[in-house]
Amino acid sequence: MKVTDPEARNRERSGGSGTGIVVGVLLVILGLIAIARPVYATIASTLVFGWLFIFAGIAQIVYAFGSRGAGQVIWKVLLGILYLGAGIIVLSNVLSGAIALTLILGVTIFVQGAIQVILAFAIRPARNWVWVLVSGILGIILGIFIWSEWPFNAVWLIGLWVGISLLFNGIWMISLSSLPRSTQP
Repeated sequence: MKVTDPEARNRERSGGSGTGIVVGVLLVILGLIAIARPVYATIASTLVFGWLFIFAGIAQIVYAFGSRGAGQVIWKVLLGILYLGAGIIVLSNVLSGAIALTLILGVTIFVQGAIQVILAFAIRPARNWVWVLVSGILGIILGIFIWSEWPFNAVWLIGLWVGISLLFNGIWMISLSSLPRSTQP
């Protein structure tokens, strides 16, 4: 269907997603802060994950009591207790939590990078698709590097790599969101 209204055509040709640009700029800023202060970023990441485990445990326990059958309730409560315990352990010993999270982060960044490489080739006709590819390749390299240095550099490495990942994700989001809508995939 061809758009014949000149105003609608101008809206279609105007800039891409304003939300994508704002999120991209925010990711770039957060990435630069994390790169500048990697130990703080590691501590912050570890604390966030600890609290997420605790909230997930509470939610799982609440969910369990809405289940039917004693067997389902027991298993769901046990899972909730496991989440709570993991959160408490991470929060009570941030260094050990950071070491464990560094390994998890390495796997996550590696998988995210692989998915971004696939995504880059899927959107390849679009302008600036190369930034998605670069971000994905960098993610794969960073994931492998985290595994190879683990656990010796866990205190600063997790914060640094989170910062780099945020920075490059922000860059590709800005570059793709700034394209005119008619050229976006």
